[in-house]
Amino acid sequence: MLRQIYSLAFVFGVCLLQLQAELPEMRWMVVLFPAAVLLFFYSYFYPNTFLALRKILSFGLFLGLGFFWAAMFAYWRMADTLPHEWESRDIELIGVIAELPQIIDRGVRFRFDVEQVLTSEAAVPAHILLTWYKMGGKYEEISTSTLPQVNVGERWRLTVRLKRPHGNANPHGSDFEAKAMERNIRAIGYVRISANNVRLDGWVNYPKYLIEHVRQQIHTRFSQVLADHSYAGIQIALAIGDQQAIPHEQWQIFTRTGTNHLMSISGLHVTMVSGMVFGLVYWLWRRSLRLSYWLPARKMAVTAGVLAALCYALLTGFSVPTRRTFLMLAIIAIALWSDRRVSMPAVLVGALLIVVVFDPWAVISPGFWLSFGAIALITLVTFGRIGKMGAIISWARVQWVITLGLSPLLLVMFQQVSVIAPIANAIAIPLVSLVVVPLTLLAIVPLFDFLLLPAHEILSAGMLLLKWLSETPQAVWQQPAPPLWALIAGMAGVVWLFLPGGSGMGIFSGFPARWLGMVALLPMFMISPPKPATGEMWLTMLDVGQGLAVVVRTEHHTLLYDAGPNYGETDSGARIIVPFLRGQGIRQLDLMLISHADSDHSGGALSVLAAIPVKSLLSSLNSDHPIQQAATNSKPCHAGESWQWDDVHFELLHPLAQSYDLAKRKTNETSCVLKITTRHGSVLLPADIEKDTERDLLVRAGQQLSATVLIAPHHGSKTSSTETFIRQVNPWLTLFSVGYRNHFGHPNEKVVERYRDLGSELMRSDRDGAVLLQFKEDSITVSSWREISRRYWHDR
Repeated sequence: MLRQIYSLAFVFGVCLLQLQAELPEMRWMVVLFPAAVLLFFYSYFYPNTFLALRKILSFGLFLGLGFFWAAMFAYWRMADTLPHEWESRDIELIGVIAELPQIIDRGVRFRFDVEQVLTSEAAVPAHILLTWYKMGGKYEEISTSTLPQVNVGERWRLTVRLKRPHGNANPHGSDFEAKAMERNIRAIGYVRISANNVRLDGWVNYPKYLIEHVRQQIHTRFSQVLADHSYAGIQIALAIGDQQAIPHEQWQIFTRTGTNHLMSISGLHVTMVSGMVFGLVYWLWRRSLRLSYWLPARKMAVTAGVLAALCYALLTGFSVPTRRTFLMLAIIAIALWSDRRVSMPAVLVGALLIVVVFDPWAVISPGFWLSFGAIALITLVTFGRIGKMGAIISWARVQWVITLGLSPLLLVMFQQVSVIAPIANAIAIPLVSLVVVPLTLLAIVPLFDFLLLPAHEILSAGMLLLKWLSETPQAVWQQPAPPLWALIAGMAGVVWLFLPGGSGMGIFSGFPARWLGMVALLPMFMISPPKPATGEMWLTMLDVGQGLAVVVRTEHHTLLYDAGPNYGETDSGARIIVPFLRGQGIRQLDLMLISHADSDHSGGALSVLAAIPVKSLLSSLNSDHPIQQAATNSKPCHAGESWQWDDVHFELLHPLAQSYDLAKRKTNETSCVLKITTRHGSVLLPADIEKDTERDLLVRAGQQLSATVLIAPHHGSKTSSTETFIRQVNPWLTLFSVGYRNHFGHPNEKVVERYRDLGSELMRSDRDGAVLLQFKEDSITVSSWREISRRYWHDR
């Protein structure tokens, strides 16, 4: 038991390191290591002295070892970085395509292992992520060149432009830089057009490339056999773990029904494959008396089952859930081989320790917590229980436990829990795991390609049922992310609720006062996030990259001003805005205002409209625009329109009504300009207006332009922010919504100096992440999300 506690202490230490804004100084390790040695020898020679104190010190020691173990790994990985001075410069490299290439809208994306840097004095990390666009370059280059065929294991010489991993930083949003750190991707970029881009070798003989090559062959063959079949991506994901093959719409069905774990090569699939091989080998081996004398059938079958699990796990990308499952199977196999008994808690903790020792960044992955959490819950309700129950009752109990038990984690990570998950899983798990997966895996062997088609037909029937379930109105419980104390109370409540029971029937019988577990869960579902008081305004300029999205909240109303860009594979609405709104407890938008049609301002609007009820839409869009068609109540914005929400005044300053009558009107110049005024300060949102509109506003609305906060027109472009305009606005704080190292060069340095000379405080989304402003108590509170959520891996 002590070993398990100390193992958990080590894991807690690793988790603690991943919460740090800065890496610790390793000199503390010099103190910790001698203390560890002294404590070890002392406990060995004097095992019964100060027993309680020794256990406490040992727990702290192992926690510290985990902390500094993870820190050591972090220092090694962080040392392999791209210098700032080599960002956005042409660099010639030789390297190998290391992973299964991903086809995207305009090209192909792949991981590249750098073997040699040909450009003099350039320093490039060993592992980078590249995109090869169909036009050769991402923006400025246009070519008729076609996309080359790239395959895993090929050695290429490429000319590339790179930048450091730098993601959007928003409340309740995903952390791209954390994912890049976990995957050991230390730079990202794209391939430039060059005559020097040539394939040097068709194959580099290395084991990890061989595995990825097999995965690519399976992907290609499945795509050909299942061409024009709706659920081909699901079967590819089940076979090789390529989740990118599943369309977003199908992922939504799995998320709403709580069956997405089936699509991410769950431990259930690995165990099933291992069990099938175990049963087959055991049956065959027992048929030979000679073989059974040489090695017992049980041991041979266990070995074969573990090897099958390893092969399948490697074939599917060796994600955290598959690693956990393989390690648990391996520990059990070792115990069987050595004729030793081992408990499930010990197996689980052992697998947990091994995963974290070799991959300290696994703890920042949602899959880590959900995978180990699910098995821990199943172990809690099955290990050490007296008596037996029927298979159906046992199945229902496990589904109930997982649905309720994982709800604290799901609410924190995704702000939603599938209510119909037990019903959906009762249908999907047998169908997918017992029918679709075996047929799909058999089709990995080329002779059995034909099995993909019946598997697809069966899968199609199941998907129709899941789609119907996902469309039920109350399929998903959505709510704000609970605070940390509510999460801790909820997790403790889950453990208390499912502790072993004694006599009696029902979930609340047996262990004393188990109902207290339900009480501890209640705060997660009942605590509402804070909101503005009457007359106050909370404004968040989200970090959407090169674009704009601003959420404005008053006491009882919410406005979304612009919806950010479309990124190709996804958009800022689905990836950033909707998670933010849900995390803040915003269930509907009273108004969506789309300033103009440019995709960096309107690209996420359709996703927001599909996910969140929107009462009305104001915009300068044409009547036939898809956003206009999707909205239920829309009208054009024009100067002079105003309204009052909770003692906060909103007024449109541009465009004029007659602007819509122009045959050829520039979208930037007809941007909806909004002024918001509170008793604590004001803000001006001018979207992408340029010099001509600025001059027009100075003439007809000069007195109304003055504002405490200004979101810089057109992202700080040199075509806007004339000196007379910004002097009239005279902002105390100016915000620039710009993408990291964007190809437009926004904000223009001369424009920045103009604001600086005016004495305005400057913040920018590429440096500060989301900017959170609270207009209250006769002042403005300003926060930067990159500072609030700072982690050591975030780019400075």
